[in-house]
Order: sequence, then C-alpha cells, then structure tokens
Amino acid sequence: MATKKRVGLEDIQRRFDTEDACRDYLFKLRWPDGFVCPVCGCREYYSITTRHKYACKSCRYQASVTAGTVMDRSHLSLRTWIWAIYLVSRDKRGYSAMQLSRVLNLPYNTAWFLLHRIRNAMAERDSRYLLKGIVELDDTYLGKTKKGSKRGRGTTKNKVVIALSKGEDGKPQYVKMQVVADLKGKTITAFAKSSIADGSTVQTDAYHSYRKPLAEKYQHEYQVFDADLDMLKWLHIIVSNAKAFVSGTFHGLGKKHLQSYLDEYCYRFNRRAMGGVIFDRLLLAVTQSAPLRFADLT
Repeated sequence: MATKKRVGLEDIQRRFDTEDACRDYLFKLRWPDGFVCPVCGCREYYSITTRHKYACKSCRYQASVTAGTVMDRSHLSLRTWIWAIYLVSRDKRGYSAMQLSRVLNLPYNTAWFLLHRIRNAMAERDSRYLLKGIVELDDTYLGKTKKGSKRGRGTTKNKVVIALSKGEDGKPQYVKMQVVADLKGKTITAFAKSSIADGSTVQTDAYHSYRKPLAEKYQHEYQVFDADLDMLKWLHIIVSNAKAFVSGTFHGLGKKHLQSYLDEYCYRFNRRAMGGVIFDRLLLAVTQSAPLRFADLT
C-alpha cells in the first residue's frame, strides 16, 4: 500500500492557518466534483459570505461545509476541529480527552464530546466494509468482574466478538469488534452478517454457538482450542493489543462507551500502513459522517 510522508506540525499550520483556509479545504472534501445541493441535486449555487453558507439557486437550500456531518452545530472553530483530528491521527496509542483538553485549552466535557464525534466518524467509515477471504472469529471480555462471578464465557465482564481477516500470506489485514449482550447464536449471526462477506472461510474454536450461525453462509472451520497450537494466533495478539490500547490510554473505561473506543482501535489498526495519509482520510471521514448529539452519549 502506498504511503505518504507523515504530515507534520508545520504542514498543518501552513495549510490551515485561517478559518477560510479550513473552510475551502472542507468544501473540496465534501464536494470534490463541485457543489451538489443535498436536497434537489442542483449544482448551481451562490455564496453567502457573511454566514459562510452556500445557497442552491434552484431550491434556495442553504448548506455549509459542516451541515449534516458530525461537526454539525458545533460551536468550535474549524481550526480547532482540524487540530483535534490531526492530534488524534498522529498518536497511535490513542488521545484522551484530558490530553486534548490541555493541548487545545478546551473544557474537559468539550474535548470529550469532540473525541466521541471523531470516533463516531471512524465507526461509520469502517461500517462500509466487510471482512472477506479467511477470517478468524472469537470472543473476549473487557472490564472488571464482579466478586464471585464465573470466569471465561460465564463472566460478568463485557463480552466482545472479534473477527479478523487474513491475507494470502496468513498475516492480519482488517479487524472488526463489537460489544454484545450475550454469545447466543442469534447474536453471532447478527455480528457475522454485518461484518463478514458471504462465502468467506471463518475459523473458530468449537464453541457451540458458532456452529449453526456460521455454517449457513460461510465455510466454517473449527476445532477444539489448544493453546499449544497456532490456532487463532493473530486474533489473540490483536485482542491483547486492543486491551492494552483501552486500558493504557482510557483509564476506568465503563461499558457504556466501550464500543466507541474499540471502534477507534479498529480504525487505527485497519489503516496502520497508511502513514501520513491517515490525517486526510480521517478528515474525509468526519466530513461524510452523520451528526451526533451530546444527548446520544449521556
């Protein structure tokens, strides 16, 4: 995969030195082939410079570079948004709200909400793609366990299903993770349908909840798990890394927002070879994602 030179601090300062520069860049990302009215599809428009909007000449709808995106109705400057996206994209360990609050001089709640909106864009982007080919699938558990509770699949920890596609060389390509309420057949079916392309070969252990759901649309290969073999080796390595990512940067993480942080881990892993391109890709994802309200998170 082709990579770009890493985008540096001086590049960001030069490219996005004013709000107008940010707006012009976001306009090109949203409408690379020229403005298209989201209501009627008309391509003719005029600018309302005092309000930073673009009015359709046909239906008079007024659009902006942030309307209808995860940045919609944000009171933050475009420069703050782009700075935050840059900081998130350059740190593979993840960026906490406390860090962002200090660096950008934002109230903690503002930084927290900003990061969740960026993660929402990450999740939407990855939801467009399915894993295919040879896919490893398993479950794991994150969080604290209640005193006296069972271990393994009977634990009270948060249950997470993971799927990992592998290339012809057997090495990992892309990963998806989902927090689930249980590990019943219906749950596994729903995860597989939303994550894995039909006809793929899915490799698992011999857990009974995997067998019927995966046999319907996939070539299902399973065997009793043996820690001395290389069975599901790459998937277990990635699970271990994901746990370190979550616990190392986001301390005291509860169940409510666990999915959001796993979405970030998957997004980063799936673009690990992109180098400097990841900033532009994440900025594009933000301009194409749906709005997210604070009330949706609380």
